Amino acid sequence: MAGTTVRLTDATRAVLRELARESEESMQEVLAKAVEAYRRQRLLEQTNKAYGALRRDADAWEMLQEERAAWDVTLADGSAET
Repeated sequence: MAGTTVRLTDATRAVLRELARESEESMQEVLAKAVEAYRRQRLLEQTNKAYGALRRDADAWEMLQEERAAWDVTLADGSAET
């Protein structure tokens, strides 16, 4: 595993150490999980922001609804689900 030094505040390091102790995982594992959770949170926030902007544009929102309606017919196309 490649390593990179990351500077942490003493408080952050203490929290990381405690989380690692409680979870019986390495500090690296806890940090990796925290970064992944933050990445996912940001993705959802950005997606929500984009949908908000789309909803504010009445024409774009109507186009999206029409496209969804067009795709909805494929749900009843008679093919077996896999």
